[in-house]
This record gives sequence, C-alpha cells and structure tokens, in this order.
Amino acid sequence: MVGLGAAAGMALGDPPADYASIAAVGLFVALMCVCIVVGHLLEENRWMNESTTALFIGLGTGAVILFASSGKHSRVLLFSEDLFFIYLLPPIIFNAGFQVKKKQFFRNFITITLFGAVGTLISFTVISLGALGLISRLDIGALELGDYLALGAIFSATDSVLSQDETPFLYSLVFGEGVVNDATSVVLFNAIQNFDLGNINTSKLLKFIGSFLYLFSTSTILGVAAGLLSAYIIKKLYFGRHSTDREVSIMMLMAYLSYMLAELLDLSGILTVFFCGIVMSHYTWHNVTESSRVTTKHAFATLSFIAETFLFLYVGMDALDIEKWKIVGQTYSPVKSVALSSTILALVLVARAAFVFPLSLLSNLTKKTPAGKISFKQQVIVWWAGLMRGAVSIALAYNKFTRSGHTQQPSNAIMITSTISVVLFSTIVFGLLTKPLIRLLIPPRHLSREPSALSEPSSPKSFLEHLAANSPGHPDLENGISLRRPASLRLLLVSPSQSVHHYWRKFDDGFMRPVFGGRGFVPFVPGSPTESSMPLLAGNEN
Repeated sequence: MVGLGAAAGMALGDPPADYASIAAVGLFVALMCVCIVVGHLLEENRWMNESTTALFIGLGTGAVILFASSGKHSRVLLFSEDLFFIYLLPPIIFNAGFQVKKKQFFRNFITITLFGAVGTLISFTVISLGALGLISRLDIGALELGDYLALGAIFSATDSVLSQDETPFLYSLVFGEGVVNDATSVVLFNAIQNFDLGNINTSKLLKFIGSFLYLFSTSTILGVAAGLLSAYIIKKLYFGRHSTDREVSIMMLMAYLSYMLAELLDLSGILTVFFCGIVMSHYTWHNVTESSRVTTKHAFATLSFIAETFLFLYVGMDALDIEKWKIVGQTYSPVKSVALSSTILALVLVARAAFVFPLSLLSNLTKKTPAGKISFKQQVIVWWAGLMRGAVSIALAYNKFTRSGHTQQPSNAIMITSTISVVLFSTIVFGLLTKPLIRLLIPPRHLSREPSALSEPSSPKSFLEHLAANSPGHPDLENGISLRRPASLRLLLVSPSQSVHHYWRKFDDGFMRPVFGGRGFVPFVPGSPTESSMPLLAGNEN
C-alpha cells in the first residue's frame, strides 16, 4: 500500500519527499513555537526574551539528539553562511532600520558613528594584536597573520539585549553602534581575505583605507537610492488604488533587492538594507494606504522576530555538533581549549573598554548640556551591553575556518569551538545580567529621567519628525527647546546638530517630500493615504 501511495503521488506530479529535511524543518518549527510560548511566560521576569530562550532550548535539543544518537551525531541542519547572510540577516537588519526611533538615532549619530566605526577599528586592533601576542604562545597549530587579523574582525562584531522602551538613549547608542559595527566587521573581514598580507607598505595600507571608506559610502548611498526608488514608484503609480498586496509586495521586494544588489556588487548589504529601511519608513511608508501601513509594520516585525528566534535556536543546536568537538578532544587538552576561549573573552573585554570610555569622553566634549552627555554609569552599561557576541561572529568564523561547514584541521576546529564557547558564554552570562545591571546602576525611578526618555511608539516614524515644522522657534517635541535658525558660522560650530537639522528640514520639505512623498505631501486620490484618514497612526509619526 505504501508503494502504491508513493506511485500515485509520483503520478500526480508530487516530487519524492526528502523526509530527513522535512523532519529537520518540522523540528525547528515546533521548537520555535516552544520558544515563543516560553519566552512569553518569562517576559514578566525581564531577564530573558525569546532569543535567549531559543539559545537554551537549542542547547537542550542538541543534547537530547546527541544522547539519542549515542554520541555519534547531533547536527540536524548544517550551519550555512548562505542561510544566515541571505535569508536570516536581511529581515532583521531591515526591520531595525524600519522601526528604529530615529529621534534618538540621528540625535546621537556622531557618537554612534564613533562607537560603530572608530570603536570597531580600535577593537579590531586590540584583539588582533592580543591574539598575535597571546594565542600564538598557546601552540595550537599553524596560524598565519591573516588568521589573527580575521580573529580581530570576527570578535569585533557585537550583539545586545537592551530595551528600546526602557532605555531609549542607551538603546540608541548600543543598537546604532551594533548595526554600524556589524557592517564594519564584515567589511574588515572581507578586506582582510582579499588583502595581500605578504607585502604590506604605505601605499597598500592607504589603498585598504580608501577601499574601506568606499564600501561604507557606496553601501549607504545604494540603500538610500533603493528606498527613494520604492517611494517614487508607489507615489506615482498609486498601487493602493488597485491592491494593497502590490504595495506591500513592492516594499518587501525592493528592500530585499537592495541587500542582494549590495552583495552582488561586493558592498555591505547590512548598511544598505538598514538605510533602505530608514528611508522607506520616512517616505515610502507614508505613500501607501492605511491597511498597507498596518500590514507592513507588523509583517516586517514578524519576519525579523522569526528570523532572530530561528537564528539563536540554530546556534544553540549547532553548538553541540560532535564532529568538531571530537577533533579538538583528540588533539588538544581541555586546559588548552579553556585557555584559548578565556584568552579571547579577555581580549573582548579589554578591547571594548579600550574604546567605549575614551570615545565617550570625546563625545562628551562636544556636548554643551549635561543632559546630552554620557555619564560614567551609562558608559559602564554601554560597555557591558556590547560584550555579547552572536551569530555574525559564528558565521564569519565558519567562513574562515571551515569548508562547507566542515573542518578536519585541529587548529581550525579549535577556533570554531572557541568561537562557539565565547558566543554561548557572552550571550548567557552578559545577556542575562544586562537588565539587572541597568536596574542596579540606573534605578527604575530614574529611567524616566534618562535623556529623551519620552515614550515613542515603536512603529515606523517620520525621519526626524521633530524637525517637521518650517517656522523658526518651533518647539522640539521631546525636550521642549526651540530650534532657532543658525545666524552665523559660530552657531553652526557650537550647535552643529540643531543647525544641520534646520537645513535638512528645509531641504526635505522643499525638495525631497514633494518628489518622493511623505507625511503631508501625498495627493488625495480614492484609496490613497491622507492625513485625515490616519488619526490614530498620525500620533506614531514621531
């Protein structure tokens, strides 16, 4: 009967089922449901979220599979860079840009850039030099200069678990730094892979720096261009008059296309899709119908949530792959493995401190009011919250030290296991203790007094909406100050943020919005969005 059923299925055109793949995917879907339920139940604790829960459940599932297979196999799905960089990372980064509280992000943009770009370069230098001086003495195998530099890039990529609602100021710093940091780490890693380390001179070093700046600028421009193109297309063609599905589809596809195009051009897809999300939330989102706004807001957030949960579950299960641990156990003593992981972790701690505190001091020198400065307690939280290492580090480590997810060289295998150990330890220990640390250093009664802590809805908001009015002296929606028109070059130097915002507002209202749409610049047609038709969502245009 089974054979007859299979034959009937083949006759009807059904392809032969790959039951192993179906079982693996089914297991992951079931475990993700468990992660969501357990994460929801633990939400009151506020020590754990779905991502941390997924990591624990992934570890537990991997242990069960390992036990059931008598220690012979524990890998359900092979860790794939394509799965991570092509399918899981884009929705996470795009939604980060689409939902980010842009007041905080752009108000602290200079500090974020300092931490994300300059800070990552400092961290890369400290970790690379430390690895070259310390790890080389552990005698773990034939590691070359490129391997030590790759370690610097791998462990410079950060992760964090701060809450956007509880600590908006700190979140904007750590989150914004994280996005720029991931892009910088990936760009550095790729540049090292393609750089001739055997013959380094001044001209090649300058060429390397120029290439780095080129990748950053072109990736950002590509993301902005993709976002503007989607806004222009939807504004001119009025997809909403015919189908909400078309509006939502064009937004999703244009966002994903920007990421893939950046990867095809050897640019930073992370930066591209992040700024594409920011531009889309500022222009495109205002050009669609009310139903499309609600749909895109929740669709992007849901895709990001599922991808992030799957990612941590995936990392947890892959951590107990017995193949690489056996190779390490047969070649190195447990003491040497622990020493390597501890050395890397110590370098991560020192490297982050090496740029957070000095760059915070430098940032504070540019602030004229105490409210905009980063206090020492806040600096400690920023330092601690960025100590986590996540899936970007694991993906880059697999890229460097494996071939198609496998490795037979002991030196490469121990680098993979050490990376996994650091990621697990930092996620569990640093991640779980971040919120208690915040409550210890900044008691709940002071969280509401944090700079710019006024509650902002997490839905897409107008890009620098607090600068939307053209009249001089328009009150800032968040801190009640007035933004006066710069009267001289001296004011531009003293208050660069207000001055730049003033001229950006004039340019945006005078040219950008009339061409690409946006709040208040969408002509009325039946079925199109208008300000009067959005009384509830208008309050979210922060």
